[in-house]
Formats: sequence, structure tokens, C-alpha cells
Amino acid sequence: MPAPSHITRLDGRTIIKLSGADRVKFLQGLVTADIASVQPGQAVWAACLTPQGRWQADFFAISDPDDTCLLLDCATEQAEALRTQLMRFRLRSDVQMELTALSIYAAWGNRPDAAVLENAICIADPRLPNAGWRLIDPPPGTEQNATELDYDLHRLALGLPDGVQDCEPGRTLAAEANMDLLGGIAWKKGCYMGQEVTARMHYRTLLKRRLMPIASTAPLPAPGAPILHGTQEVGILRSSRDHIGLALLKVDMADKTLTCLDHNVVARPPAWLLPALGTPPEPTTTAD
Repeated sequence: MPAPSHITRLDGRTIIKLSGADRVKFLQGLVTADIASVQPGQAVWAACLTPQGRWQADFFAISDPDDTCLLLDCATEQAEALRTQLMRFRLRSDVQMELTALSIYAAWGNRPDAAVLENAICIADPRLPNAGWRLIDPPPGTEQNATELDYDLHRLALGLPDGVQDCEPGRTLAAEANMDLLGGIAWKKGCYMGQEVTARMHYRTLLKRRLMPIASTAPLPAPGAPILHGTQEVGILRSSRDHIGLALLKVDMADKTLTCLDHNVVARPPAWLLPALGTPPEPTTTAD
């Protein structure tokens, strides 16, 4: 039986609208993803990095189905700073940027019903097939049968980071947030801010830490709590809900005994993450 459809409004998200003839070329040279490859009605996950390859902001870049603009689905608390940052590089490019009041919903499980799809921009989350969809500006009164807490639990179980909760500005590397494994980094598109460091870490396999899901029998503490292996600090807790969360953890600690504030925790890396930890994915089994 297919999974039920879940839908909730994401009040902490904002759409920045980019219009103008140079919008794709302009954004292509600034962010990690290949904006030029995005077809109308599709999205890509992208980030702005510092020259040292550290995370500043991330967003979904959505190509409007009518191919008239790009819609950047970003955290509301970063929206104005992101727009200002991008505007600094506009120079003579034919690009206009504005903050909008368009609403954003998340849906997962079954695809939303036809009435919602007909009146909204519906974009598949580009990171994982089972991540769900983003709905841009569905009709007023669209029925919600889930909460933002439910969505948070859904993304944490999949191991999907939320930038403002899971990344530290000026410190977190794009690959530490698994952007290299979830389609957020294009390796052949050419230069962008922070590209040299990002490529060097990738090709020389220098990465020591990654975000990965963890689980505990006790409710997890606030972000910033240390993850220990014995007395050695091997990671730090980022976002969490109830008994599951994401921790920035040393890659060789995924199968070790870990604690967080004296509670046992267990790393639960999903199948898509295992090869990056040096572990082959478990074989797929089917029911008789």
C-alpha cells in the first residue's frame, strides 16, 4: 500500500525571485550547483560558499515552469542577507532580485492531489527520491494534515540537513553537509566561489567529518552538545527532534559506541551515505 500523503506549510522559508535575461548565467558563477542544467519545472539544491569553501547559505533554485524567472527557496532568516550578498555581484548583469510573499509547503509520501497540483508550482525535492516535493504558492486554504515537526522528523530520518540548523556560517564545508552526495555540488560546471577548496577536499579525500543521523533511547539535548567515544570528543550534535538528530561526526566513528550527555547514541547512516564512510551499501532484499 502506498504511503499516505503528508503536507504542511513551512513558515520559516522565503522565496527570492530572480528575473532578467542574465539570471542563469549570473547565478551559475556564484553557487555550487549547475544552474544552467535546471529545466523549467525542476529544482537543484545549491549553496553560496566563502572563498575558503565554507558554507554561507543554501537554497533550492527552482526554474519557473514558464521559464521566466528563478525562484530561490531559502530560510527566511537568511533571505535578506542572501539577496544582499548576491546583489553585490550583479554589476551590469540584467538581473533583478526581490523578496516575495509566496508561501512554501512541503509534501511527502504520496504525490499531492490534483487540486493542489493544478494551482501551485510543484517541484520534486532534488536531493533524494523519497524526500518529497516543494509546493510554491498553493491556493489559500490548502488543507494541511501534518506539521513542521512531522516534516522535521521526516528529513532527519532521511539524513537531510537543514542549512540554518545544521551548518555553521564560515565553518562548515559543503561536503561535510553531504552536498556532494545529494546533488548539491556540480564537479564539471566551472568556477564558483569556494570551488578550489571544495574540489581539493573531494579529489584528495581529505574530508574527516560528515553530518549523519543518530538515534537515542532518550530525547536528544540542544544543538551543540558533544558526541563522545569514551572520553574523546568525536562529533557535535546539530538539529534534533525527540530521539533522532543529525550530528557532525568523524567518518570513522559511525560504527563505534557513542554517548551524548551520558546517554547512549547510535549512528544511523542511510544507504546513500555508506560508501562515503568506506562501507558498502547493504544488499537490497525483497519479500518472498
